[in-house]
Amino acid sequence: MKIFRILFPFLLVSLCVPLARAAGDRVSTHFTPDDSDAPSFEMATETAYMLGIIGNPNSYEIGAQFITARWRFGPVYREGFFAGYNQFYVLSMVEPIFRGPENLYYGISVGLRYNFLLPGSRFTPYVSGGVGLGWIDSHANINGAQGQDFTFNVLGAGGVSYKINDQWKATAGFVFQHLSNGGQTDPNPSLNLLGPQFGLTYSF
Repeated sequence: MKIFRILFPFLLVSLCVPLARAAGDRVSTHFTPDDSDAPSFEMATETAYMLGIIGNPNSYEIGAQFITARWRFGPVYREGFFAGYNQFYVLSMVEPIFRGPENLYYGISVGLRYNFLLPGSRFTPYVSGGVGLGWIDSHANINGAQGQDFTFNVLGAGGVSYKINDQWKATAGFVFQHLSNGGQTDPNPSLNLLGPQFGLTYSF
């Protein structure tokens, strides 16, 4: 797993480059939300680095690679503080564990995301949340390790995307993840994780 730990920071930096370069673009001061600002379908790749927080005795450090498909549903709200649109998403995740008793977690998640459209801006703040399931190479005999391989997950995220052009967006934010087997083992050493997340999105 040491190779992942070495390469992970470089991957995070590489995902930040499009956001930094695009930040200098001039943005129109006139803005009226329409369907072009709320794509019907998106594919995204996002990378995160999360640390264990709250309760678990092990100092977890976990990377994450998310591949996500998003579909817009409902109307595009065009006025007021909540101008924006809803998305339903399906997500797959692979998470090498750099520090902790286990080595790898992988799973799926489904959830909702809301995107806030800002007047005169290429930036779009978002919040999202979902639930899913996955598998981890558990070690029930180690204090604080996960008690069984099958594990549920809860994801929450918030951040901002930047519209590079009509197809591409760069994103940056934070992600929270909770892992638990739902009390199927006793004790049930759940795991809470929090960290930065960066990504690229292609819109159709």
